[in-house]
Amino acid sequence: MTTSDSRVQFEQKGSLAVIRLNRPEARNALSPEMVAELGQAIASCRAGDIRAALLTGTGGAFCAGADVRDFTAQLDEGGPEGLSEHLRRLADALHRDVIGGIRRLDKPVVAAVNGVAAGAGFSLALACDLRIASADARFLLAYANIGATADGGSTYMLPRIVGQGRAMEIYLARQPIGAQYALELGLVSQVFEPGHFERHAMEKADQLAQGPTQAYGRVKALFDGSWDADLARQLDNETEALASIGLTRDFQEGIRAFSQKRPAWFQGR
Repeated sequence: MTTSDSRVQFEQKGSLAVIRLNRPEARNALSPEMVAELGQAIASCRAGDIRAALLTGTGGAFCAGADVRDFTAQLDEGGPEGLSEHLRRLADALHRDVIGGIRRLDKPVVAAVNGVAAGAGFSLALACDLRIASADARFLLAYANIGATADGGSTYMLPRIVGQGRAMEIYLARQPIGAQYALELGLVSQVFEPGHFERHAMEKADQLAQGPTQAYGRVKALFDGSWDADLARQLDNETEALASIGLTRDFQEGIRAFSQKRPAWFQGR
């Protein structure tokens, strides 16, 4: 478990991993060091005794995106070429270790958006399998406000969630999206009042951590792979996934519990 002053806190609560971005004085803006720590925290979730992960922020923000002050310093010190190389390294680490790490993780990841999610913070939430929000959460791509293109996988995930036209509208917008409108768009699945938000987020994530983990992971992979497959190939992939899930104890327990009309006790195996 990380210390309370770590920029990214990692805690295991039973079979649930809780990851907190912990730079509240900067609204949890991502520095290169934070991106590296976040990638390490996500990699730690591959442990077999972890069956789900919850990602959230400390203070009043989820994540305000990358630290733009760092960009200004890079420009002043290294000129445009130095800034460009810095952006390349930062985006590469974010994409490879954080966004890709979440998508490769064969278990569900919940984004508990407790406040503003802007820029790469918005992208980070999009990469998660499930997003729930506090009623005072705000979503803003924010890239256009500084003349930047979007990153963090948002150009892949956002059109698939809300459609290409609406995705472009969100990129061009200068005003944040409120939690209720995010719910209507399908960006989040549930909205809770701030005073009860963390409790509900923990309950939801813990519920997933008690579920059929291997089935969750296989369906996550099927969904991700479906974009590159035609129907015949996807049906074959579903057949193979179903055959392999028959070998798991959770599926065997699930069908027995169904037959015996009792709740199933899944163990993630």
